[in-house]
Amino acid sequence: MTPAVIADSIVNLCGAIGLGVAILTLYRRDASGPLTRRLLLTLGVIATLFFVRGAAWWTGNALLDRVSLIPAALVPLGALIVTEGVLRRHAPRLVKIAMAAGGIGLGLGGALGPQRFATLHALLLSSFQLAGFATCGWLLAARDRSMLMASENRIINRLAVGAVIMIPFIVTDFRVLAPDIPVRLGALGALLVVTAILIAGGGAETRRQALLMTVLRLVNSALLGAAAAGMSPDADLAEVIRFCAITMSGVLTIGLMVDALRAYFESQVPGMLDSVAASPARTRDQLIAELARHPIFESARRTREPELATYDPARLRDFLSTRPVLRRADAPWGLPASDPAVERVASLMKANSATHLIVLSHDPIDVMMLAVPVISADPATETALALVRQLLALTPEVA
Repeated sequence: MTPAVIADSIVNLCGAIGLGVAILTLYRRDASGPLTRRLLLTLGVIATLFFVRGAAWWTGNALLDRVSLIPAALVPLGALIVTEGVLRRHAPRLVKIAMAAGGIGLGLGGALGPQRFATLHALLLSSFQLAGFATCGWLLAARDRSMLMASENRIINRLAVGAVIMIPFIVTDFRVLAPDIPVRLGALGALLVVTAILIAGGGAETRRQALLMTVLRLVNSALLGAAAAGMSPDADLAEVIRFCAITMSGVLTIGLMVDALRAYFESQVPGMLDSVAASPARTRDQLIAELARHPIFESARRTREPELATYDPARLRDFLSTRPVLRRADAPWGLPASDPAVERVASLMKANSATHLIVLSHDPIDVMMLAVPVISADPATETALALVRQLLALTPEVA
């Protein structure tokens, strides 16, 4: 096999694995949703294309290579099905007939037709795919925005951009259109789009963080690929591009796998907030007993005002009234270190080896002290502690 064929095979197999992971992720999120079913169908067709094509090139099997033309011809129809789902509208009848007839005709023609028409078929198939994606992009862009919710319009805008982004990647998959391209990049483009789809559902800050991490992965994987290519003294620009495409596809696929596994493991072991949300507790003591099952709260100690007599409760009340959660690392909490209240709270936390102090009530004083291990003291845990404090403060002492 030539380096170009090896690179094409690896990129496509990575694309198949990555899309397979995305299918499992979307299925876990909403198995019976109407839009989910359309996405799963389309991603399944594309993943089949990448797997069959990658296996065909890796093994040199001409029959598999021709069979891969069937899912390749059905990709535009799958894109149209997803487009109808997000728009909640049927596409024009002629467009649906053209997509269905063209997909079936070109798929069977490529798989069963004479080999001497392979070049003509490649031209027709590439034109059909490009026209299909362009049509879907046009339908998304020309929609009646007033008929959809703001969140739906945002998702559709991203899909329209994704359809446009995919076009140059699709071009590289056809040697007839781009004979000098060192590696076919259609699978890499699909990985980029599906990664964007999976991170599109979170809040604005979450999406920015996910986008930043994806860019970081891509940049570092490209640098790794260039460095790997640089180990060969005879490496040219085409070789560098192949190495970069392989590492970028591999890193995106690994990222999808890691994210999916993390989500699965987290769903199997309920987190702190999940435990509280599912708890049948009706009083504060019952809720605290439920929290004690969580590793962070297993060493927590609740202290009321009579037990704080030596710490001058009168000085602590005003101080604690505006500070629901205190971290020892943040001392002196915006006040001079010599402030009497600061000195007493710092002494209290030190005496109990506490890293956090949660104020359940400041009058009378009712606090909970706990030691959060440094490996668990991340922003998500801090946010969870603040929310738990709110729940504890709102939970009545008696039912």
